[in-house]
Amino acid sequence: MGYRFGLIGYPIKHSLSPWIHEKFLQKAELQGEYNLYEIKANESFAKKIDELKKENLNGFNITVPYKKTIIPYLDELDKKAAAIGAVNTVVCENGKWIGYNTDGDGYLRSLIKAYPLVGQDKNNKILILGAGGAARGILYTLSCNGYQQIDLANRTENAARELKTLYEMQNTNLLSLQEAENAMSDYDIIIQTTSVGMKSTDGHAIVKVNGLSEKNIVSDIVYQPVTTNFLRNAKNEGARIHYGHTMLLYQAQYAFELWTDVRVEINEMEQELLEQLEG
Repeated sequence: MGYRFGLIGYPIKHSLSPWIHEKFLQKAELQGEYNLYEIKANESFAKKIDELKKENLNGFNITVPYKKTIIPYLDELDKKAAAIGAVNTVVCENGKWIGYNTDGDGYLRSLIKAYPLVGQDKNNKILILGAGGAARGILYTLSCNGYQQIDLANRTENAARELKTLYEMQNTNLLSLQEAENAMSDYDIIIQTTSVGMKSTDGHAIVKVNGLSEKNIVSDIVYQPVTTNFLRNAKNEGARIHYGHTMLLYQAQYAFELWTDVRVEINEMEQELLEQLEG
């Protein structure tokens, strides 16, 4: 009997998670399967979770809109997931469901893989655009890994202030999007964490980029399209860019480690996923 993994969310029929984790199983030379468990808005979440417990899964992922909804159904919560307030990975072990969040670690792994010096220089000045769930996970992970010069820019200051207070970020400045736009070249790393730029709005960018050069790394967690308008503009300015689809792979890599104790190498999968996304 092989491993049994899955994904909870809605809608998820076009999710790339089965492809990613089936590749991981092959690389690790393990038997297993990865299935989708859609829970529609008009269905009872509690009933569906009760049904899922009978599936005897080894672990599963959770995506929108259930990353917070799942928490009361868990037996334990990892410290990081508790701090972030959201779960994207559950380990089923000895009859218990334990919740984790691999988004922030996956993001940082993908960034360091693309630009190894980022892992060595904790004095990089970082700007995070957005103050939602993704920003929360990335900010917490960066802070835990010793990065202290992290500023936040958001459409509404209240959300950014709440995040700064939550994580007791003493050195964090709060900026409006206009202020961020004007100060863009001051930052070594700029991370776009909102949904602006996704397929439905791919002609838009959260801020204009100007005055950038090769010293700036510009990152976008949006992965459809792979090259968002924000990244395209940054590249045209001369900045180095970091693609969102790599975060998808590395957060999955970490989840797979939690389930199997095996760390698979990504290697050619970055290019293969790129080809999947670009059709």
